[in-house]
Amino acid sequence: MPMKTRFRLFQRKSGIFFIQDNLSKKQESLKTKDKKIALRMLNARNEAHLQPAINREIAKAYLMASDPNSTGRDWKYVMNAISETKRGNTQSRWERAMREQPFDHIRDLKLIETQSDHFLQILNIGTVSTNIYLRRLHNFALDMDWIPKAIIPRRQWPKIEFKEKRGIIWDEHQKILAGERNPEWRAYYNMLWHIGGSQSDVAMLSAENVDWEHKVIVFNRMKTRSIVQLHVGPELDRLLNDLPSEGIADEI
Repeated sequence: MPMKTRFRLFQRKSGIFFIQDNLSKKQESLKTKDKKIALRMLNARNEAHLQPAINREIAKAYLMASDPNSTGRDWKYVMNAISETKRGNTQSRWERAMREQPFDHIRDLKLIETQSDHFLQILNIGTVSTNIYLRRLHNFALDMDWIPKAIIPRRQWPKIEFKEKRGIIWDEHQKILAGERNPEWRAYYNMLWHIGGSQSDVAMLSAENVDWEHKVIVFNRMKTRSIVQLHVGPELDRLLNDLPSEGIADEI
């Protein structure tokens, strides 16, 4: 089936030739009354438009010869393939990231039909996390030879810039407590303040993590697997004695 040309030629009463973009309907003067010159300019425009499409068709033919499934893969296929390589919390984080709204723009898009504009659109509406996970998605497909070349060259990816991170201050902690009426949540927030662990670290604490004789609390950070040992002061001691022995993960 022949490809449709994008531009057409017409001549106005003045004798000047114009071309019209059949997609945008925009018209542009060729500033000539010579039909031969106008036709050459028209053909040049249409060839410039058709060449990328021809190149894509050639690429599809080569890919089909080496990988019959190449033209049917979409980005959802890549998302699922990466998920299958991960386990536990890492797999959960990946699947949660892939459910984010920006990825809806390419989820059902065929790999072979993907252009840099598709990725740039996602990056423009996404967050730092979107940038990170889109890179991983792209690089996985590239490493697996599911796409013939990089969609965005390595140097053209927007720089990953994390926002400044900080812990809350005492006044902010007090505002949180003032607005919380649930005693289990208040205890949880106080544990976070005194221990400085992550939400998961503190939620999973139990009586076994506390050395009552030496007034020391010991636990492993879930993210880094490093061991934390903290001296239990008077305020933390009173707080620990008020908590259930099995932890507060099920209480909140």
